Amino acid sequence: MAESPDFPTLFDAAREGDTDARADLLAAYVPQIHAFVRLRMGRDLRRREESMDLVQTVCADFVRRAEGFELRTEPAFRAWLFQSALNKIREHARFHGRERRDPDRERAVLHRAAGDDTTRNLLDAYGTLCTPSMALAADEECVRIESAIEELPEHYREVLVWARLVGLPHAEIAERTGRSVGAVRMILGRALAQLGDRLGSPA
Repeated sequence: MAESPDFPTLFDAAREGDTDARADLLAAYVPQIHAFVRLRMGRDLRRREESMDLVQTVCADFVRRAEGFELRTEPAFRAWLFQSALNKIREHARFHGRERRDPDRERAVLHRAAGDDTTRNLLDAYGTLCTPSMALAADEECVRIESAIEELPEHYREVLVWARLVGLPHAEIAERTGRSVGAVRMILGRALAQLGDRLGSPA
């Protein structure tokens, strides 16, 4: 997502307590955050919790804390949002690990109907992870692309999501993951290739 010319004005208004500005600021990111949460929380946690509930806690945290933020750029704000989402995922995963709850006794999270706005927004967000030919296949069903990504090695998933869904530069991904920029590029290329194979994209 490119930084819009009015972002500083919108962000400053949000920091000053303008609730409409806060809502506008978050609205553009919700589909990407939702896709990020579903892919990073994994199948087991998705069976235990609604992914949108977790997204809403990320948004609520921003609304409560926005006045104290010192972030001044769109990339920094975006990085904070997705890191906050990752922290929430880890926190909830630890909770369920401590509780040792049986996911088979809890309500499974079902995909909404294909015409639902939430599903459509997810498909749009997942499109950033794919080439155009891969996105066409993924458009048929959210679960298909989620399953394909979950079959990738963890470090492939991590780099793929940070690079394509969140839009972080390679240098920042390298810093976050403790790898070199060259290694990040290599992993991303291999992740995209394997994802293409799993989704059956043409060569």
